[in-house]
Amino acid sequence: MTQLDYPAWLRIEHWVNVLFVTLLIRSGIEILGTHPKLYRGYDSKPGSEWARFTRKTMPTDKLYDTLDEEESYSAIISLPGHKNLGMGRHWHFITVIGWILTGISYYILLFATGQWHRYIPYSWSIFSDAWNDMLTYLSFKLPPLLPGQPLDAIQKLTYAGVIFILAPFLILTGAAQSPAIEARFPWYVRLWGGRQGARSLHFLGLLAFIAFIAVHLMMVGLWGWIPLNALMIFGHVRHLSWALPASLTLIAAIVMVHVAATIWSLRSPRTVQRALGSIISYGRRQLLRPMTSRQNYAPSQLSTEHRVNGKPPDTDEYKVMAVHDFLDWKLDVGGLVENPRTFTLAELRALGGKQTQRVMHNCIQGWSSIGEWSGVPFRTMIDLVKPLPQARHVCFLTMQDTGRDEPSAEGAGQFYEILDLDLVRHPQCLLAYEMNGQPLPIKHGAPLRLRIENQVGFKMAKWIERIEFISGYRGIGEGMGGWREDNVFYDKDVAI
Repeated sequence: MTQLDYPAWLRIEHWVNVLFVTLLIRSGIEILGTHPKLYRGYDSKPGSEWARFTRKTMPTDKLYDTLDEEESYSAIISLPGHKNLGMGRHWHFITVIGWILTGISYYILLFATGQWHRYIPYSWSIFSDAWNDMLTYLSFKLPPLLPGQPLDAIQKLTYAGVIFILAPFLILTGAAQSPAIEARFPWYVRLWGGRQGARSLHFLGLLAFIAFIAVHLMMVGLWGWIPLNALMIFGHVRHLSWALPASLTLIAAIVMVHVAATIWSLRSPRTVQRALGSIISYGRRQLLRPMTSRQNYAPSQLSTEHRVNGKPPDTDEYKVMAVHDFLDWKLDVGGLVENPRTFTLAELRALGGKQTQRVMHNCIQGWSSIGEWSGVPFRTMIDLVKPLPQARHVCFLTMQDTGRDEPSAEGAGQFYEILDLDLVRHPQCLLAYEMNGQPLPIKHGAPLRLRIENQVGFKMAKWIERIEFISGYRGIGEGMGGWREDNVFYDKDVAI
């Protein structure tokens, strides 16, 4: 076999990969901080977590929601830090795109140039060699390199595991947390032991990467920081005097990218939302938007407890309606439609065609549960009001005022959400007035809430009072497509 060298593409992709992996780790920590607990199975029943990264305890004598459980991590370890889930998601997903594209080109070049010999074993003897290398390391000595290769046996197996097992594992477990993928392919979630099982495995994969980086840096130090950096920067060891300053310069550049990303996100979150979100949203629309929900969980799989996100309207008018079972509540449906309509709750129930679906709810913060929802298919509403040709989106206006009802939220004003018209035509898009066979509970959106099963939970507006068909949304709120998009910089399209 030809002596393996360090071609330019390998050296470039090595340092690009360092940047992407570190961005993924920091933004992943930011995402974890919004629900710093890990579970097994499908749901997130309070008290059932197997790991927690918070000292907060929730009250038992009053209603709390998952916003109260968020942790604010330092910007030193998370990107951008300080409870900025919207920014963390933007950085995580844009980096995932770059990391996957880098990985694809790496695989292609690896096999096209014969560099696959660097990582893929071609003899079973490597396992006995790796055991001997382990014993050599434990005796505080360095084992010999494999003939014609830049690694010893245990290093070769480790790199193979990271490149061909751990990296794909993280991508696959990340995909298992997409509401669109889970809705379209429920069997895929089962492969990972449920939605929370996939989330926990994804976290363990993160720890494995961090451990690999720590050991990798230690091994570089043991084998020789300067000559190995010279190989990974210049491809040879003829100019060792330049290796240390060059490696420190590259590391400083990567650190400066992190610093710039953090400062940009904290000082100008709207520009980050627009710039990164436009790229991410395009990919989602192309890959995930066509996926329609095909969920139908068994009654035995229903979660015993469904967490709360968002607090009910705290007004006398709402409380009086609730006491009287919402007899006086009305839903106005209008905007760009031929037949504007107003419905009481009784009239909605009397429409016929009641639809029931047992599906998984995915909160943007990471928790999940399986519930049974019943109500009016949104396609029925579309048929009744007949949208005009220029109608492209649907705006759901609610009775919740976040400044009044959700003091811990960032921002104030009437909560609303906007969905594209083609999305609400999906078969399991539902105006739900029942949950688990009972009238919809107040804390979960009574008298009426939206269910759209290939989106993250915050898009499913609760306590709805008006629905408007519109041609555009740039003039509504801050023009980003919803209250959380306006105020906490979430994505408008949240199929993952």
